[in-house]
Amino acid sequence: MMEVVVKDLAYTYNHNAPPVQALDQLNLRVQSGEFVAIIGSNGCGKSTLLRLFANLLQPTRGAISLGGLPPAQIAANRRVVWMAQNPALLPWYTARQNILLAQRFARTPPEKNVSADELLSLVGLGEFSSAYPHAFSGGMQQRLSLARALAMNADLWLMDEPFAALDELTRERLTIQLSEIWQRRRPTVLWVTHSIPEAVRLADRVLVMTPRPGRFYGEVRISLPRPREDTTLEFQTYVRKLKQMLVSGGETG
Repeated sequence: MMEVVVKDLAYTYNHNAPPVQALDQLNLRVQSGEFVAIIGSNGCGKSTLLRLFANLLQPTRGAISLGGLPPAQIAANRRVVWMAQNPALLPWYTARQNILLAQRFARTPPEKNVSADELLSLVGLGEFSSAYPHAFSGGMQQRLSLARALAMNADLWLMDEPFAALDELTRERLTIQLSEIWQRRRPTVLWVTHSIPEAVRLADRVLVMTPRPGRFYGEVRISLPRPREDTTLEFQTYVRKLKQMLVSGGETG
């Protein structure tokens, strides 16, 4: 389990001319086991925020605490998994080998590991365990990337639009499956997406960011039982509310 705490966080890309301030005055607390989605316009700093959590960038100002420790120490202990739009698979390894390598890297006790074959079946790739990534479509590669992320059994999942490249039916199926996995494991999840329905379907809480420099404009707690049906009136009410927030603050500032 891992609590996330952010205090007065700011980040500036100083290699740009002129420098670009991506984030400013961010404060956030995510409870252990909470699923939080982050939405906002393009360029508002959503992905930058996840890179800071993953220790890929260092804050210009402010502090980040992951389970009471700085991101560098958490990353070294393999307690965080990062998944982005680019699958970044190892092309010289089969699908099954990609997953087994992730489990070895995570140093998860064998008794806690889900078998590679089970994970591949979960994402609909059970028949392709011996295939190499170059033989997969973009959507299949992203499903393999999801299976690899699940294999690491991490305490914190940093998910940067992981389903953006998938077709609608595959995206919906994986969203349902991921929600079921999260309910069983209860990791802390920070989920960046442009899809408001996806955020409502998955999250306990949805945060709305302003345009650059990104700040949190507001939040909505999703008080719906799981699994969530997007055809219900309650679901659509949340979607409309978040769209209105984007228009009033997250889009126009």
